[in-house]
Amino acid sequence: MTQKFRKLLVPILGAVLPLLLIVGLVRFYQAGDEDLINVETERVSKIKNFRKRLLDSLSPYVLNNQLPANLDLAPENSKKGADSDTPKVTVGIDYTIDSALQKEAAKLLASYKPDYGAMVVMDASTGQILAMASYQKGDESAPNLALRGTYPAASVFKIVTATAALDKYALNPDTLIMFNGGNHTLYRKNVMKNTANRWSRNMTLREAFARSINTVFARLSLDRLQLGDLKEYAIRFGFNQNIQSDLPFDPGFADIPEEKNFHMAEVASGFNKITRMSPIQGAMIAASVAADGVMRVPYIVERVKDSTGQVIFQSEPVTAAVTMTKEGAKRLKELMEETVTNGTGRKSFRQLVRDRKFEELEMGGKTGSLHGDNPKGKVDWFVGYAISEKQKLAVAAITVNREKWTVKSTYLAQSMFRKYFGAQFSHNNEKFLNASAEKE
Repeated sequence: MTQKFRKLLVPILGAVLPLLLIVGLVRFYQAGDEDLINVETERVSKIKNFRKRLLDSLSPYVLNNQLPANLDLAPENSKKGADSDTPKVTVGIDYTIDSALQKEAAKLLASYKPDYGAMVVMDASTGQILAMASYQKGDESAPNLALRGTYPAASVFKIVTATAALDKYALNPDTLIMFNGGNHTLYRKNVMKNTANRWSRNMTLREAFARSINTVFARLSLDRLQLGDLKEYAIRFGFNQNIQSDLPFDPGFADIPEEKNFHMAEVASGFNKITRMSPIQGAMIAASVAADGVMRVPYIVERVKDSTGQVIFQSEPVTAAVTMTKEGAKRLKELMEETVTNGTGRKSFRQLVRDRKFEELEMGGKTGSLHGDNPKGKVDWFVGYAISEKQKLAVAAITVNREKWTVKSTYLAQSMFRKYFGAQFSHNNEKFLNASAEKE
């Protein structure tokens, strides 16, 4: 090799080798990513398959408010019909239920006696169901109302509309929306004509959400969102989706039109009876906000043991959807916090918000009310979250009353937060005092 050739080769290699190295590294990391994806896919598939077996065996009990300690579980890969004679395996079940929270939820519903009521408390980070209570006046054997998806979503659906605006178009809580008409009505003449007049008003998204102003959210969907946005985010939040869990809860339903019309305005504001959801889904929606946009699949079985006590299944968190970005969740939390401090939930949450014992607790939520048909009566919703340094809790509370309400869903929800975090903060204070005493 001549000296001249060497001089030409060195700069060429200096330019080419780094490129080859980069290409090699990219391919290496891509292969690594594929391996990670394959491992995660296999993990989720195993969990889903086992939960399907649990669902088939556990459903008759859960639907009737029962959580048996032992369960006859169908063998793996067994099929109904031809293989129906295949012997089942008796297993032991450990549930995710927090006994103190479960007792509190049942006690509250039994004490206030709404015509119908249900509560769900969920660990927002994992999807674990910590409490699930159901009540029907005069019928202790009534089925589990927490699993039922026949309640109108009402203004809880404003969370979906707000998320589309805050997340996709980066609107902020102080964005002004011009509207005509009253605060809680929804008339076609006010919604479909956006011409400013002397009666027109401007309101921030923060205030409109906290006070649940229907016309503002109607105008938001027509003026600021594009066709398909509402459908996209409704799907993200679990509407029109079958979510595979070990719980037999009804899927939510939303009929979203393909054009910007008055029906679109009704759906966006929650002012319709067609959009429906269950308390389980309500808790999932709140949980996804608390978890910065990650919606977990809800589950109630923590682990399964065979006859010798050996663990044959251990539940783990599974992501159902990513409902929004972290930035979108941050903006949405501002709206939901306003609900409990200055909005429709302020009266029930006032004492909790002002209690110095809970000053580190970050709370937010959304109320909703509408007359429903199945069951008949006025539906009163609250879905929300409470976040401490160690825990993210989500709750959905609903009551349905034919005539007069006996308790607000906001009060039920804040009671659950007080019960859970009150015990946690008291324990922390006790540890701090004990540590201080030991130093002295």
